[in-house]
Amino acid sequence: MEGNVRRQGKDRLAGVASKVPAVVFMFWVVKILATTVGETGGDAASMTLHLGYAFATLIFLAFFAASLAAQVAARRYHPLLYWAVVVATTTVGTTTSDYLDRTLGLGYVRSSVLLFLGVLAVLYAWHRAAGRIKFENIATRREEVFYWLTILVSNTLGTALGDFVATSTGLGFERGALVFSALLAAVAAAHFWVKRIPAAILFWAAYVLTRPLGATLGDTLTKPHADGGLALGRIASSLAIALLMAICVVLMSRGNRGQDGPPLPA
Repeated sequence: MEGNVRRQGKDRLAGVASKVPAVVFMFWVVKILATTVGETGGDAASMTLHLGYAFATLIFLAFFAASLAAQVAARRYHPLLYWAVVVATTTVGTTTSDYLDRTLGLGYVRSSVLLFLGVLAVLYAWHRAAGRIKFENIATRREEVFYWLTILVSNTLGTALGDFVATSTGLGFERGALVFSALLAAVAAAHFWVKRIPAAILFWAAYVLTRPLGATLGDTLTKPHADGGLALGRIASSLAIALLMAICVVLMSRGNRGQDGPPLPA
């Protein structure tokens, strides 16, 4: 009886549209832009506007909660909703990581280790609860909750990793960006040539790496010349990157029209 119920549930979800976009090349372009604007936007709120890490984190948490509620309530994939939540996780990740590293004094190494363990804990709980870890065809509320929780923690981890590589190791922001670009290229190569590695592991590895890449790129744009940056304004940079990101989302959405399908069952 129980097996029949489970099979019927799977049948009802068969053909239901996923609430996340297809993972294509443009997906990663938009993700890197989202992480970059998360870095510049988070720094603009906490430092340029002098809100501080704690207050800026509360503001971005409210934005995250509102955008996530709309995303979860939606019954199909909406590009603007989806990427609004991604940007929310990157801004929250920026200010939260800075709060842990600087205000609480954990430092980049300890905060990175704690957040890495947090990502592993979320993925483990996801696998225990659902029997597998997914990154596409997210079509149930439980999958979506785990999906976004993984993204939130991984984007916070990525900020700490980016700061650690750029500052603690002495590489600087530009060379730090090159390091994460090389690691991301290695993951991409493994995707094409090492078939033994599960696709979900490669996806989440790439997802984590795009965050410190965006963080180091954002810092390269906005940090003072003395710190190895280009000293561009944080607010102006955030607006320019957000505009470019919006254009890319529109272009990607046109290519994903075939993804639309029946909405989630009520």
